[in-house]
Amino acid sequence: MADPYTTLGVARNASEAEIKKAYRTLAKEMHPDRNADNPKAAEKFAAITHAYDLLTDKDKRAQFDRGEIDADGNPTAPFGFGGGRAGGFRSQGPRDQQFGGDGADFGDIFEGLFGGARRQQGGGFGGFGRSAPPQKGANVAYRLAVQFVDAATRAPQRITLQDGKTIDLKLPNGVEDGTQMRLSGKGQQGPAGAGDAIITIEIKPHPFFERAGNNVRLDLPITLEEAVHGGKVKVPTVDGPVMLGIPAGSSSGKTLRLKGKGFHDKNGVRGDQLVTLMVDVPADDAKLKSLLEGWKDPRNVRASLGV
Repeated sequence: MADPYTTLGVARNASEAEIKKAYRTLAKEMHPDRNADNPKAAEKFAAITHAYDLLTDKDKRAQFDRGEIDADGNPTAPFGFGGGRAGGFRSQGPRDQQFGGDGADFGDIFEGLFGGARRQQGGGFGGFGRSAPPQKGANVAYRLAVQFVDAATRAPQRITLQDGKTIDLKLPNGVEDGTQMRLSGKGQQGPAGAGDAIITIEIKPHPFFERAGNNVRLDLPITLEEAVHGGKVKVPTVDGPVMLGIPAGSSSGKTLRLKGKGFHDKNGVRGDQLVTLMVDVPADDAKLKSLLEGWKDPRNVRASLGV
């Protein structure tokens, strides 16, 4: 497995936010559904997800940075031997630059290296040469496509795991495109138990709703009559149609607000639906032309534009 920093294209001192941003960009680019003609896309997507999983786990990232585990999350050669990133013994001061240098205290070195282990009868050091502890199985990455309305209302989602079992998921507050959910023990089996299932949420676009933070935007066509006289009109929302009052004399671009019809934030508070009115004037209506015959609007409606 390649270096996770290299896989995500981030610096070793990258923040969690930078790592998350890099993952989302690469995951969208390499998603198998968008690369049907690229058989290696799934492999690259799995590598990206694995790198993200390691670097967003603070303990594992620290272990990797210290050279205690490799990019697969497995322990490196014991105590840093074998050319790993720990690279043998570290310098203990100016007098201990080389083994055998003046003042080098091998007893102290080995005692620190082996966590206070003492020589046992018959020679050797306590714990030296022991095999690495058993590891859990690998995590398994999944991609779950969620309908826009389902994401806004946090409707339960069903996912089928690699073992054929299905699980009903409850979407979390604050869910957005790229949100990850972890199912403990639903990954591959290993000597110390199963790994986890890492589920990345992909919110599908909607034909007429758009997301703006935790709000939902909608352009609503209305007739000239509705704009002039006002009235109640039926409006779609993520929770189903509702009646909305149109003020008399409304123009295109006027935005009305429906409270609590948006997405949930991380505290469970819902945003609103912002409805922008779009007056739809018929292209060629003889009766409308007749009604307006001889009528002139005296206003300069473009005065604010300086013309």
